[in-house]
Formats: sequence, structure tokens, C-alpha cells
Amino acid sequence: MVHCPECAVEIDLDEDEVEEGEILNCPECEAELEVVQIHPVHLNVISEDDDDDDEDDDEDDDEEEEAETDDGDVQDEVVDEEEEEE
Repeated sequence: MVHCPECAVEIDLDEDEVEEGEILNCPECEAELEVVQIHPVHLNVISEDDDDDDEDDDEDDDEEEEAETDDGDVQDEVVDEEEEEE
């Protein structure tokens, strides 16, 4: 017997009938589970939240790059003004 890593319910799987990398759904909590090992069967939860976080991180990175560029432009303008005053 294999247990769902999310809700711990027993899942009846035959290790000869599943393949490594196969995606299953828990019959109790409906979590997406990936078969990561077949002898013995071991399951990992595939979290949809992780995918969303990766997309958010990519957007944050883009915003940070834009901010760095803007900061650089502002600093150049300040340096130019100081040079003109001298």
C-alpha cells in the first residue's frame, strides 16, 4: 500500500502497473501525484502553487531589471549635473 503524501489516505497501486514519471490523482483529496520511484512505489505531490510562484518570480525579476536600468539613468544625470557645476 502507498499513502498519499498530501492527506495520508491509502492508495492501492501495483508497482508493476505504474511507471516512473506517471501522474496520478489522489482519490481522496484529488492532489496531483507523480510516481518518482516504483520499487517500492513512492509518490510526490505536484503543487500547482509552485508553478504560479515561478511565474510570479519571473515577473518580479523583469520588474527588478527595469528598476535597475532606471536607477542607472538617474545616477548618470546626477553625475552630469555635478560636472557642469564645476
